[in-house]
Amino acid sequence: MAFITSVLSWLIKKRLHQIELFVKYPHDVQQESLRKLLTTARSTEWGKRYNYDGISNYNQFRQNVPISYYEDLKPSITRIRNGEQNILWPTPIHHFAKSSGTTDSKSKFIPVSKEALEECHYKGGKDLLSIYCNNYPETEIFDGKLLGLGGSRTQDDSRNDTFHGDVSAILMNNLPFWVEIMRTPSIAIALMDEWESKIEMIANVTKDENVTSISGVPSWSLLLCKRVLEITGKKNLEEVWPSLELFVHGGVNFAPYREQYRKIMPANVNYMDIYNASEGFFGIQDRTDSDDLLLMLDYGIFYEFIPLDKLHEDHPAALGLDEVVTDENYAMVISTNAGLWRYIPGDTISFTSLNPFRIRITGRTKNFINAFGEELIIDNAEKALVIACEKTNATIRDYTAAPIYLNDNENAAHEWAIEFDQPPENIEYFGEVLDNALKSLNSDYEAKRYHNLILKPPIIHALASNTFYKWLKKNGKLGGQHKVPRLANNRIYLEEILNL
Repeated sequence: MAFITSVLSWLIKKRLHQIELFVKYPHDVQQESLRKLLTTARSTEWGKRYNYDGISNYNQFRQNVPISYYEDLKPSITRIRNGEQNILWPTPIHHFAKSSGTTDSKSKFIPVSKEALEECHYKGGKDLLSIYCNNYPETEIFDGKLLGLGGSRTQDDSRNDTFHGDVSAILMNNLPFWVEIMRTPSIAIALMDEWESKIEMIANVTKDENVTSISGVPSWSLLLCKRVLEITGKKNLEEVWPSLELFVHGGVNFAPYREQYRKIMPANVNYMDIYNASEGFFGIQDRTDSDDLLLMLDYGIFYEFIPLDKLHEDHPAALGLDEVVTDENYAMVISTNAGLWRYIPGDTISFTSLNPFRIRITGRTKNFINAFGEELIIDNAEKALVIACEKTNATIRDYTAAPIYLNDNENAAHEWAIEFDQPPENIEYFGEVLDNALKSLNSDYEAKRYHNLILKPPIIHALASNTFYKWLKKNGKLGGQHKVPRLANNRIYLEEILNL
């Protein structure tokens, strides 16, 4: 690995200089990204429809081009999947990241162009290694293997040159050969589509490898790590992989899983958060003393932001990067080098810093509880759960929550279904701490809880082990991009899970 290490060290230094440039000149870099996107796509059907040739600045762009949800782009994406090209993006598109966002039954097929692969997703992977190695110059991460837990992909029924699947599977299937040398397990195993068999196979194959880093969604990676410990009879991964030094996580908030990982990971392992999705690679945790994310501005993505309280207006006004403020929730809007134009992927973020631009993910535009004006978002919920766990010595594996609506006989409430890895000694006390934490974090929730006038105290159900796993399996949602729905304004998910 010595040659690879020396080459990578040179590339890392070069890339760090480029990152410094977009940190120093963010607005110039974003304007250049917009200009390049418009120029590249001006001859597409979409570019002609909205006169990309006549757009010379951002104000014209947001006046000419409408905000898009998936349903707005779906007809064009369906035509591309059926073989038409040059509709949203000029270069041929043969891969589509299948995503449900949360666990909705309706799937989205996000186009993945070669530019999105090379200039966004792979660039993000290189950058996280560059930033990590800069933060930990004594790293020996390249002396072992990267354990990557990905999804699967499938050839479209109607075409032999078009594929759909988890974005992780698309990325793995197109990796350069030199990366394949550095990772484990083999592609054949990594892309298996039956998740229970895949977890078992990966655990058996990788337990004898020199794994130095792991990357994946926290919930599924935790399942794999625990299976490795079961097979080997060890209590800590340090006994299995003594050189393990990094866990890269993304996809869901890591806070509810942190304590579980601390119990099974080597004490000196480093954790690194990333913000990658089917639509693109957006952010990387670049500091060791903070878990916010550096917004990556030179990946061929142009960013806009809609204040969350304005999102459901008839014509919500989007803001450029120079118009945002800290500590406000925004719905992110992206235009990408795969032909997503002024597209709302569904994530909400807030800025923690404007120089440089750093963000944290606060939730989903459709993943909240606001049945009574309490406006409870995932960020509130997960911070409150961390407080409740710390005060009751509990750890959480998964959870979901939904409202109990007002009726003639009793007040409304929030009902929580929680699968504990380590349950609290007193579930009533846990609920009391959770309630108080939510009040301290959300003034709207606190107002609705005042004297139990609207909301009574939350109802907590401690679920049996593996309940959420069984629910995901029952609904054909094991692995990949599928996630347990955290918050919902309806009771569909909650009642399905409680009925198990």
